[in-house]
Amino acid sequence: MAAQQVRARFTELYGTEPGGVWSAPGRVNLIGEHTDYNDGFVMPFALPHTAVAAVARRDDGVLRLHSEDVEGGVAELVLADLAPGTDRDWTAYPAGVVWALREAGHAVTGADVHLASTVPAGAGLSSSAALEVVVALALNDLYELGLQRWQLARLCQRAENVYVGAPTGIMDQTASACCEEGHALFLDTRDLSQRQIPFDLAAEGMRLLVVDTRVKHAHNEGEYGKRRSGCEQGAALLGVDALRDVPFDDLDEALARLRTEAGNAPDAEEVVRLVRHVVTEDHRVERVVSLLESGDTRAIGPVLTEGHASLRDDFRVSCPELDLVVDTALAAGALGARMTGGGFGGSAIVLAEASDVDTIGKAVEEAFTAAGFTAPRVFEAVPAAGARRLA
Repeated sequence: MAAQQVRARFTELYGTEPGGVWSAPGRVNLIGEHTDYNDGFVMPFALPHTAVAAVARRDDGVLRLHSEDVEGGVAELVLADLAPGTDRDWTAYPAGVVWALREAGHAVTGADVHLASTVPAGAGLSSSAALEVVVALALNDLYELGLQRWQLARLCQRAENVYVGAPTGIMDQTASACCEEGHALFLDTRDLSQRQIPFDLAAEGMRLLVVDTRVKHAHNEGEYGKRRSGCEQGAALLGVDALRDVPFDDLDEALARLRTEAGNAPDAEEVVRLVRHVVTEDHRVERVVSLLESGDTRAIGPVLTEGHASLRDDFRVSCPELDLVVDTALAAGALGARMTGGGFGGSAIVLAEASDVDTIGKAVEEAFTAAGFTAPRVFEAVPAAGARRLA
């Protein structure tokens, strides 16, 4: 239905049929936050919520973009004029992909694009990566570029890092491009090796809820970049290429060395906290993988909760709304809960017995009302398929 609607709207806008219709999903990160730009481990899975794009080739150096979800008409851009930092609108994401493809030497000569997305924007569920990946996949097919999914993810990351100016890691784009239905993706962000881990909570009588706090976040604002710089500073002080290279068993020794190396620098303790989060978070990903593969799925709950405490206290990217979700859900019987995504708002995830879902959802909604917060959006997350051609 979505494909038919987007195709029909494309024809209405542009007066011709599209070359095809594609989709790319948002994602939930089960565990592994702020580890991807430290060469570490992550474990996302794709959501049923998708960005859908109808796209046609052009040969005149023009890119025309339209979104069903944004007010305004068709935006028309000239490919030769595309440059980092020139676009602060939503169009920067698809335009950045075209720029990245052309910068990499691929002969993309233009496109007409119509987009519609059900991925909540600003909720920490990678709505921007879904936009990027769906456009990249469409152009890869239409121009017969022959790029692999991981290569498309890399180019989309470059679009977001350089063209948009958001210093994100590789996880979001890889999840959107590569996830499989019914699985979580165990991704090593250093070499991009992947393992699809079966993740069927319903079969075991459990559910995973996403609670969108409706507090918006933006990766291209300063706090995200500040933490990434702090991680790079910690790696440099420890003499490693990335924090991935600090063994979990040697963490106490590494933190002691950091305090010595940083001396009386005003940000010394902040760097210590950042390093501690990343190293322990990588370890948590490995623990979750081991538990899932051994069939002890319920035991991942406390690991998720540990991850939230680390993001709240060491990385300091939580907020009152996210903390309220986690605390309320746990008090109402959840097996585990944590914020997911980059932080400063967005969403939390809650692992629960199926029989407790309604109770937990009601408790969270009532807690938000009592606190005077905007009502959250609560929905079940089911591992879905990655990007694909629909028509």
